[in-house]
Amino acid sequence: MKYDFTTLPDRHGRDAIAVDGLGKGFAPDAPRPGFDAIPMWVADMNFPTVPTIQEAIIERTNHPAFGYFNPTDEYFDSIIRWQAKRNGVQGLTKECIGYENGVLGGVISALNCVCSRGDKVLVHSPTYIGFTHCLTDNGYDIVHSPLVQDEADVWRMDYADMEKHLAEEHIHAAILCSPHNPCGRVWERWELEKAMELYKKYNVYVVSDEIWSDIILSGHRHIPTQSISEDARMRTAALYAPSKTFNLAGLIGSYHIVYDPWWRDRIAKESSLCHYNSMNVLSMHALIGAYRPEGYVWADELCETLTGNVDFACDYIARHFRGVRVAKPEGTYMLFVDCTDWCAAHGKSIQDVEKACWAVGAAVQDGVMFHGPCHLRINLASPRARIEEAFHRMDKYVFNAK
Repeated sequence: MKYDFTTLPDRHGRDAIAVDGLGKGFAPDAPRPGFDAIPMWVADMNFPTVPTIQEAIIERTNHPAFGYFNPTDEYFDSIIRWQAKRNGVQGLTKECIGYENGVLGGVISALNCVCSRGDKVLVHSPTYIGFTHCLTDNGYDIVHSPLVQDEADVWRMDYADMEKHLAEEHIHAAILCSPHNPCGRVWERWELEKAMELYKKYNVYVVSDEIWSDIILSGHRHIPTQSISEDARMRTAALYAPSKTFNLAGLIGSYHIVYDPWWRDRIAKESSLCHYNSMNVLSMHALIGAYRPEGYVWADELCETLTGNVDFACDYIARHFRGVRVAKPEGTYMLFVDCTDWCAAHGKSIQDVEKACWAVGAAVQDGVMFHGPCHLRINLASPRARIEEAFHRMDKYVFNAK
């Protein structure tokens, strides 16, 4: 590989809650003496990012003025080129692209244009906790349509359940998570077609969170929701960011793609009202640096690395953790691990499992907050040696403890 995905960067004291936040708030407990922490909870990565990002930022900071600015043509052209090459998007223009401080803020701005407070919004469960918080905090009523696992343990949308909710509860807005967080599904075209046909039938606006769309594991392909049909193109607001792909969450910066000019204008107005949805000049240059040719190579090598980590982890669970199930993800770098049978067999709660993992430095995340009743959410975006060490510890001290 051209880039290094085997060396662990020392993030201690470098503004990283993944390591410095342990034992605080909703973070896992710090490990007991004798064990170092292996961060496997918050969804950022323990890899050094592509160097062109730092180069772009440094080049800009070498100029001594940081006054008011507008996004440059290079910013928009970088997004248009990235979307064309990575996702096959054709016909995208700068007018359809809008800045967002974050995907969740973009979700709320889009919904506020087509909903009233107290309206019901359809969301699949298991559910990303960010959706739960932002919808609840903004006065929306969440309606969950549970994903179901087929005979091969693949998570699927339950179209009959979706239609029942849409019809009986008069729902006109939905959030689609594509790829799905926390389950890791990369939806196939036919699945998206069926979902979008339902949304067309019941006149539902769709906000599609596609922040994970660059992190696709071997053998799978992301299909942009807006590419499904002309109707899907116009009824969907899609949200993207380089932050998940290139580990830039601390720099802030997402963007929406909206083709419907009415909705696009309303979102721009809505997001401007608080006067806080403004781009930072350095985050603009970070995106430009990320979307340079080197970023394409780096992202491909990242996906190759993560595919290997996922293969290792799922195989290890199947061979060593009796009573623990996991549906192999197709995208993202998160595992959503079902410990129901193991807990029942050993008289333990999922909180007991979590604390046992945390005590030996396997800093996994509670899955209950994602609507997994007896689940762990495990981040695999670290060098393979650290992933292997974490699973060996969970084997020895948690799932097969003597």
